[in-house]
Amino acid sequence: MSQAIVTPPAPTRRAPQSEKESLFERYSLMAAAVITAVALVLGWTLGRLDLIGNNVEIGFYVIAYLAGGTFATIEAVKALIDRSVEIDLLMVTAAIGAAIIGHWTEGAILLFLFSLGNALEHYAMGRTKRAVQALMDLSPEDAVVVRGGQEMRVHIDELLIGDHVIVRPGERIPADGTVESGESGVDQAAITGESMPVVKHRGDEVFTGTINGHGALQVTVTRLAHESTLAKIIKIVQEAQDDKSRTQRFTDRFEGAYAVGVIAASLLYLGALVTIGGFDFNDAFYRSMILLVVASPCALVISTPASTLSALANAARSGILVKGAAQLEDIGAVDVVAFDKTGTLTVGKPRVTDLLPAAGVAEDELLRIAASAERMSEHPLAEAIVNDAQRRELELDAAGDLQAVTGKGIRTSIAGQPVIIGNTALLDDYAVAGDPALFDRATALREQAKTVMFVAQERGGEFRLLGAIAVADTVRPQARAVIDRLHEIGISKTLILTGDNERSARAVANQLGIDDVTAELLPAQKLDAIEALKREHGTVVMVGDGVNDAPALARASIGVAMGAAGSDVALETADIVLMADDLGKLPYIVELSRKTRGIIRQNLGFALSVIAVLVTGTVLGITTLPLGVVGHEGSTIIVVLNGLRLLRGVPLPTLAPTVARPALEPVAAGD
Repeated sequence: MSQAIVTPPAPTRRAPQSEKESLFERYSLMAAAVITAVALVLGWTLGRLDLIGNNVEIGFYVIAYLAGGTFATIEAVKALIDRSVEIDLLMVTAAIGAAIIGHWTEGAILLFLFSLGNALEHYAMGRTKRAVQALMDLSPEDAVVVRGGQEMRVHIDELLIGDHVIVRPGERIPADGTVESGESGVDQAAITGESMPVVKHRGDEVFTGTINGHGALQVTVTRLAHESTLAKIIKIVQEAQDDKSRTQRFTDRFEGAYAVGVIAASLLYLGALVTIGGFDFNDAFYRSMILLVVASPCALVISTPASTLSALANAARSGILVKGAAQLEDIGAVDVVAFDKTGTLTVGKPRVTDLLPAAGVAEDELLRIAASAERMSEHPLAEAIVNDAQRRELELDAAGDLQAVTGKGIRTSIAGQPVIIGNTALLDDYAVAGDPALFDRATALREQAKTVMFVAQERGGEFRLLGAIAVADTVRPQARAVIDRLHEIGISKTLILTGDNERSARAVANQLGIDDVTAELLPAQKLDAIEALKREHGTVVMVGDGVNDAPALARASIGVAMGAAGSDVALETADIVLMADDLGKLPYIVELSRKTRGIIRQNLGFALSVIAVLVTGTVLGITTLPLGVVGHEGSTIIVVLNGLRLLRGVPLPTLAPTVARPALEPVAAGD
């Protein structure tokens, strides 16, 4: 029924989690650089053409100084108030020194190139910072909710848990929730990194900010706006960008002491040139100002954050949340990867793998009777049978008098005829006989780590065996290719840590090429196993499903939770979260980390080399102030651009899917 949309008065807007960058903040540095350039060019050109007097020419240079040096001076003063010395102070000091000895042109060139470099650096780094704002923009401002039998539009902060939200085709989903009615493909790329839309049916989970396809959906809200998966992702990305790796923390500590050292070295150089070298004071002062510029560690300091912020943005865009730069840096040094089994290496949901009907019984009839009997049960094995029957579009009958037989199976009735489903012990209780060949085949399936359930129905006063159904979990489609890829990129050891039985764990390990297995672990024993691995190998990664593996994820050097979209435990506990149910992201983040570490080393090496060359040229009297500024600022821009290459990611070979083979007994305890 069509309902009118009632639009209430505009609600009070929430305080934004991160203020948008204003036009002034985004373009002020570039505008200052342009004004500096214009004033510099006009002053120099008109002065050379004798169209203006010396005082007017200096006036243009003063304008260039004010435009190019104001922001740097403000930052330098702030640093001095905080009792620290930063690069801005070195640049401003050098420019003022150049003016004092009459080198206004060189000082203006210095401030122009310094302000231009800062503007380009700000723009480049802003590309990664704006990833947070792009995430925030995914959330719609309002939603259409059904209240009191009417549809009304409300701000998303006014949505309550249990509200029914209408999401029309093409709209963004305004809240985390479950589909109440409707069917549609939903683009979840922004949350999980999945490239293809995911079809959503009744009962499926949907996330704030994802894009509805061609069908209309009614969604029941399960999380408030500030508790949504998107809100948590934004918080994690913000915190990760504010976090610093060990390399960056070192360079930050190094910057202040180094800057003081540069000032001291410049003063000593000035004194040595005058007293020992016999230089005129103005010439000596000029050369000491050059040393002050070329020895400044701009490129050195920016080398690490330019790379790590780009890599963090790339990972987030790919559906990988990294809690901080330190975790991004550390996972590239990993040598051992430990996996949980159920829900990590395997799908975590059992499915029917084999149907063994008795003579004269059709497969569909065997499955129909079993699914009719199990449809009211909430056991995972029962769900697997019912799902397979529904997939085959079988018509199920109503079952009554359902009784659970502890440790053996169930008894019920269908159309007045008793039916039992369970293990061989249940068959013995009811004196059920059958073809020995069928039992032999069932035994062979159990040896493959499958769970086999026998189905019997009472006919003529005695139970007749209808057949057997084998159910098992299956390995993830890409699991074997992922393990092979990890070995290819140098991971020396992979192993399974599981609470499941040894046989099931070995079956998975053999199928996937995993090196070792430790099975039947209680939660405390799994923690002990992680500690032992850390003592033996150093950095150890633990990969789990983010729910029952939370303690082990927290204890490992790097905890990786997968398939964790919407999982509070995973988002809070793991160091790295693979938002999509995609194990293939694991080698990707390892390689991205290694590429990041490599680019940081390139940047540091290049920055140090440029400083060494320019300082040597200054001491030998080769480097002029403009040349020193070009070399100094040019190296800074180069390392920033080199770091931005990480926004493109790491090209990896396509991971071929593994044949979905059964992996384990689905009801194993402790995993």
